[in-house]
Amino acid sequence: MTRIRSRLQHRLNPLHVYCRLRGMGLADRTARIVTSCYEKMVYRLVLA
Repeated sequence: MTRIRSRLQHRLNPLHVYCRLRGMGLADRTARIVTSCYEKMVYRLVLA
């Protein structure tokens, strides 16, 4: 179970999400805004 949680924490980490968004071609500012909202609304609630 800890292995699954560890992988989820990595994949859902806001920095990882930011890097994936940038890799898909999103502008820096847009990726930061999306990641910031994601972190506040999803990441902290789900994995904190």
